[in-house]
Amino acid sequence: MIDLSSLIALDTSVVAKLCGLGLFTGFVAGLFGIGGGMVMVPFIAYFLRDLGVNENIVLKIAIATSMSTIIFTSISSVRAHHKKGAVRWELVKGLAPGIVLGSLASSAGMFSFFKGTSLALIFEGFLFFSATQMYINKKPKPSRQVPGTVGLIGSGGFIGFFSGLVGAGGGFVSVPFMVWCNVELRNAVATSAALGFPIAITNAIGYAFSGWSELGRPPGSVGYIWIPGMILIAVCSVATAPLGVKVAHKLHVNYLSKIFAALLYSLASYMLYKTLTQLLN
Repeated sequence: MIDLSSLIALDTSVVAKLCGLGLFTGFVAGLFGIGGGMVMVPFIAYFLRDLGVNENIVLKIAIATSMSTIIFTSISSVRAHHKKGAVRWELVKGLAPGIVLGSLASSAGMFSFFKGTSLALIFEGFLFFSATQMYINKKPKPSRQVPGTVGLIGSGGFIGFFSGLVGAGGGFVSVPFMVWCNVELRNAVATSAALGFPIAITNAIGYAFSGWSELGRPPGSVGYIWIPGMILIAVCSVATAPLGVKVAHKLHVNYLSKIFAALLYSLASYMLYKTLTQLLN
């Protein structure tokens, strides 16, 4: 049973920070078809350090908590996209089986074996990669098409596995993949939002299972998932995700993508600095 007294016991400033993070990441999730994990994880890790959580598990708790919030954000976001007829449901059905298998292999298997610093370096590398993908916005060959059933399952497996390692909703892999297959950008964003749900719920189950016996977790945790943080971020992100969707269907996304890429570069640089400082000390 979840002890919600840990939510009530949180300092007012921490509550305000988590709510602010939720409002921002919900908007970003709707706008770009991502789960928001790339933004959430560095900030959640920062909050957890302030609460005195052991450095060895800070990033694991941050990643798992970030992913669990995406369950709720994706539902809000995909409803708004679906109303506009933008979701390619045949792609969701094709990618989902591989996503579930890949997510379980990552969150319930490999995730618990990684040390904090190793996981940090993987996450930082993924941030730099994702930022570069968004900034370059390279156009695919006109002849390239979506792969068949086997190709979609394999691609889904990769998306699910990598998402489980870094706590992202998969948008930074699935959107470039679909655009590479000549899926129109707005359809790719909407479809990625729909894929966020199986990615998030499967990985959340895996994180809860693999972190069940981990020592030093913050109060109110279920496995690696910090429930107070999840609740506050999720409630606020659900409120702003439809607004992000609305903006995505009205504005040119390329300019905003470059701004978001700059934010990711900044977060990646800061986290890399912190990791290298920890390794050298």
